[in-house]
Amino acid sequence: MKVAVAQMCSGIDPDQNARQLASLIAEAAAGGAEIIFTPEMTGLLDRDRSRAAAAIRGEADDLVLSAARSEARDARIWVQLGSLAVKDLERSGDKWVNRSYLIAPDGEIAARYDKIHLFDVDLGPDDSARESSAYAGGRQAVVAAIPGATLGMSICYDVRFSGLYEALTNAGADLLSIPAAFTVPTGKAHWEILLRARAIEAGAFVVAAAQSGRHEDGRTTHGHSMVIDPWGKVLLYMGEGTGLGFCELDLKQVQEVRSRIPAVANRKKFALPVHPA
Repeated sequence: MKVAVAQMCSGIDPDQNARQLASLIAEAAAGGAEIIFTPEMTGLLDRDRSRAAAAIRGEADDLVLSAARSEARDARIWVQLGSLAVKDLERSGDKWVNRSYLIAPDGEIAARYDKIHLFDVDLGPDDSARESSAYAGGRQAVVAAIPGATLGMSICYDVRFSGLYEALTNAGADLLSIPAAFTVPTGKAHWEILLRARAIEAGAFVVAAAQSGRHEDGRTTHGHSMVIDPWGKVLLYMGEGTGLGFCELDLKQVQEVRSRIPAVANRKKFALPVHPA
């Protein structure tokens, strides 16, 4: 399977981001990719939430989702749209959701995943984030079939919670998508380590498309999009900047690695007694 990985520097204008995305999808298809992976918040990256509110819409009206579906249909390519900020009044009330989409080559939405683990952290005196103040967290893990593979979907901060990937691989996932908009400090310290750990423990391919660079809203993201094989080897390393990378995945490696080190098959349930202090 040939995959394309889009490394982007999304801004505050969904229309501009939609045009860029459509161009990347067309380029991926022209390069022979069967599927393109894009970063978290492909359609809008804006930490000014009052300004962002004017641009965040429901699925039916989302410019970026519409562009991705149209271009997927025109180019006959799968699109793993890393995530969009969308309104879903039935699902989340007055909060938004951080939602990842798998779009089939006919333009139909094959799967949706809402980010479960929201980024609520205090990295330093002047560096904190409360994603949960504006977004509702998901409650359901998602796997979806694509030709030749079973895709397990996740988003960014999810990468720190190995239990999610255990559930995805128990459900048959052999390809894990981890789109992200990692901060620079956490990216330098943890990004590659976490991605390789997820690949190794799952015996699965990991595709991690990332935001990169200085964004219009003032933040800076780490970049360094990667593709990692089931043995933990980095197959694609994009560094900083923006653009499109290509990588060939030999999906037979999943079973080869899992037969050598059957960590997925050897997982055991166990009791953990709680003793009073």
